[in-house]
Amino acid sequence: MEEQLLITNLKHRSEVAFKELVDLFKTRIYNTALGFVQNEEDAEEITQDVFIKVFENISGFRGDAKLSSWLYRIAVTQSLEFLRKKKRKKRSGSLIFLFSKKEDGWDQPHFNHPGIETEKREMAVILFKAIRQLSEQQQAAFLLQKTENLSQTEIADIMNTSVGAIESLLQRAKSRLRKLLEDYYQKNFL
Repeated sequence: MEEQLLITNLKHRSEVAFKELVDLFKTRIYNTALGFVQNEEDAEEITQDVFIKVFENISGFRGDAKLSSWLYRIAVTQSLEFLRKKKRKKRSGSLIFLFSKKEDGWDQPHFNHPGIETEKREMAVILFKAIRQLSEQQQAAFLLQKTENLSQTEIADIMNTSVGAIESLLQRAKSRLRKLLEDYYQKNFL
């Protein structure tokens, strides 16, 4: 179905159109969420939340951006919101968390990202843990580029900013990751 027709049908609450939207985008939305939260169950929950938000808010979609950009924007927002809530829970949680935290801070996320080969999973866990230490904007830009293979123009559209700002975010993210990973490997392997 053509995008404009799909949007029109969605605005008229067509179940067929909504099912088509889910079929078209569920894998991409899930992978985006998984890149942020690194937990399969949480990514599934976020994916459902994204489609609920789309269903509830499609009438307000003005078409300023492509439908896919709008969906990614919602997925990024939902993922970051999920992480913020999780962080608040940890801060206000019991002392057990403080004493059970691993000394080096590199505890393992629980996920199997479809873009990562089995033999590279251990390294991926370390990389994704480092990605969590980036600013939210850097995380979003980096993950959209590296896990979803989106162009800087597409990312700028999703994040509602300029291509120059995305270039800057990506440069800072890569620089920070280099430093984090260098520190980790020096501490653990040298």
